[in-house]
Order: sequence, then structure tokens, then C-alpha cells
Amino acid sequence: MTSLELTAEAPPEADDGVWLSCIECGESFAPFDDVRYTCDDCDGLLEVRYEDLPTWDDFDDDQWGVWRYSAALPFEEGVSLPEGGTPLHDVPRLEEEIGVDRLRVKHEGMNPTGSFKDRGMTVGVRVAKEIGVGRLACASTGNTSAALAAYGARGGMETLVLLPAGKVAAGKVAQASLHGARILEVDGNFDTCLDIVQDLAGMGEAYLLNSLNPFRLEGQKTIGLEILEQFRDEEGSYPDRIALPVGNAGNTAALYKCFRELVESGALDEDEVPKLTGVQAEGSAPMVEAIEKGWDHVERWDHVETRATAIRIGNPVNAPKALPGIRETGGTAVAVTDDEITAAQRDLAEEGVGVEPASAASIAGVRKLRKEGIVDADEEVVCLTTGHLLKDPDAAAEAGSEPEPVPGDTEGVLDHLRS
Repeated sequence: MTSLELTAEAPPEADDGVWLSCIECGESFAPFDDVRYTCDDCDGLLEVRYEDLPTWDDFDDDQWGVWRYSAALPFEEGVSLPEGGTPLHDVPRLEEEIGVDRLRVKHEGMNPTGSFKDRGMTVGVRVAKEIGVGRLACASTGNTSAALAAYGARGGMETLVLLPAGKVAAGKVAQASLHGARILEVDGNFDTCLDIVQDLAGMGEAYLLNSLNPFRLEGQKTIGLEILEQFRDEEGSYPDRIALPVGNAGNTAALYKCFRELVESGALDEDEVPKLTGVQAEGSAPMVEAIEKGWDHVERWDHVETRATAIRIGNPVNAPKALPGIRETGGTAVAVTDDEITAAQRDLAEEGVGVEPASAASIAGVRKLRKEGIVDADEEVVCLTTGHLLKDPDAAAEAGSEPEPVPGDTEGVLDHLRS
């Protein structure tokens, strides 16, 4: 099923059956003896590998959330708030309007800081403590900074976040600020911020906790484990397709790794693996370009713009992991307009599910692909929504209804309602 084979036998570098493996050259490394983000030999991306891969029976029924799946993670517990265990919503009106057999929404905005990033940070900050680093750092469009600040505070660690000046929603900046992060507003876009953070990490000035860090994705792969379990328990089957917004492509890579591990352990059949479908905004769609042109890499977009600030990224660092994930599962990638994203955000809100703009891209993408006949009517689909609507209150207010001024008495209110 996969072009990125999972190593079955642990190398000498394994630590309690856990090690790092380069997806390009296959070199392996001990996981916690040094700070390492990419391969020492070829600079390829690293994946966390395990000697023993769990089946469904190995997960802890007495736990809830991310650490219920500790058998699939590097540790038994992390720096936790806690996180995970997010709902899988029914959206019957959208299901009927889009025209699929089943449509569910996995709402990651219900995590402690309001986004899926918490899943990665509970593992990543635990690794930072294991390695013994002092300062944590990330580049961010907002959600990563909020999560890192909160989990860094929980772990008693110094936190540094770099944000593109004037491009991050106020709610996210407020979170990072209140949790005590040192916030640097950079003259440039997200990709400029990430370039700087990588330089700082390479100099030993900070421990990088963007999704280039392979341990971040270990926490995020629990999204896939939860979706499969929740959907199976409620629907009696696994979903045919999972659609998700794509920024740095970490979730796409993480879900693909989740599925590969389940297939390898025998917990999931290859023909049960959902199709991974990435959705980007038209003004920030390098992954879509790569899929449409058949490339095995992405070309960096230096100028990106979209109302969906959380996915305003022109150089997705996890593309080498995510592109095979889309292709090998039979999925696809699609770009949608900002207006289509806003319409989907409103439609989700009418179902009672409040999300920030980037989250609604998954619904907008499925709607577009269904109209084009790429998504079939008999499909069972899960759309991942990645952040809460209060992450970007200005966008929510702009998409919503306007307040109506009324007099300060009951009769005046009634007169207004009748008119």
C-alpha cells in the first residue's frame, strides 16, 4: 500500500523499541540522544518507527483522548491538559445538500486551546523534556503558537513564537500572549518565520516544535485512530474518505502514517484505508498544484493570500510525506475560493458546528468534488475541521449576521421584531 515502507526490525539505535528513520535514505537514529529534525546524512524528513505496532485491542479503554493510544506513541504519558477525544458531528442538512451517503465532521476545535495542534504538542513537549532542552520555539499562522505557549507553560518551559506581522488572527495572538510566550512579529510570511526558526534551531538556540519535528506528527496521528474508531462504532464501517484542510500538510502525513501502521499490524485491511483528500485555498495551493501536475515535490509559492489564515502557507514542509499519502490511498487534492470557504463556514454554523475559516475548507472541498463527480454519492465521508470559530472572531463576525440596534424597552423591541 505504501511507498514509504515501515521498518519491521528495530536497529541498534532503537530506544525501548522506538527509533527515527529517514524517509529518503533509510538511515536510522536513536530517538532521544540528540536534537534532530532531519536526517544527518541526506537532510530528508524523519519518521518515528516502532518495533511493536499495536492493534485495536492494545489501546487503553480506561483512558480518554490522545494518551488512550499510548501503545502507538513513544511514551505512556505526555505533558497533557488533556487533549483529544473530540466529537464526530452529524450534519444532516449538509449531508443531504452535498449528496453523499454519510457525512460526519471531526471537530478538532474542541481541544484545550481550540485546535488540533494540542495533539502534537502533548507529545512534542514531552520529548523536549526527555531531551533536556531549555527553550521551545515555533513559526506559526496562529494555532501552533497558541498550543505551544499553553503546553510550554504546562511543562514549565520558556516559549518563543514567530508570527508573520499583521497576518495572525487576534484570538490566537491573545492565547500565546496570555500563556506567557515571547512573541516576535516578523516582517514576512509564515514561510519566512519558519526559515528563521529552523536557523535558530540549527544554532541550538531553541527546540523546534513545528511539524518538521517528527514527534509532533505522532500526536496528530491519533486523529486518524479516533476517526476510525468513532466512525466504526457509530456506523459499523470505516469511512471511504477523509477530507482535511492542508497548510503545512502535517495532518495529511500523520493520518497516512496512522493507516500504514494499522495495516502493518493487521488492525486494518488495505481496502479499508480511507482516501485522503487535501483541500487548500486557491491563493495558497502548492500541494494541489503538485497533485494536478504529477510532481513528487512542491514548488514554493512565495506570495500566498487567503482569508483562511491557518492554511496561508506556501511551502508545506511535510509534502514528501503527504503527497504519497494522498496518492497511495487513492485520494486527491482540490483548491477552493475564499467565498466557497466562507459559505461552508456559514453552513457548518447553521448545523451548530462553529469553526474558523480554514477548517471549513474541508466541507468546501467535498462539496466541489461531489459536483465534479470525483466524490461519489454512495461515499461515507469525514471532514476534519481543525480550529474553533473563536480562533478568528473577526472572520466569524464578518461571515455572520449584523447586530440590530433596538430601543431600550420591550415595546420597542417588539415593534422592531414585527417590522
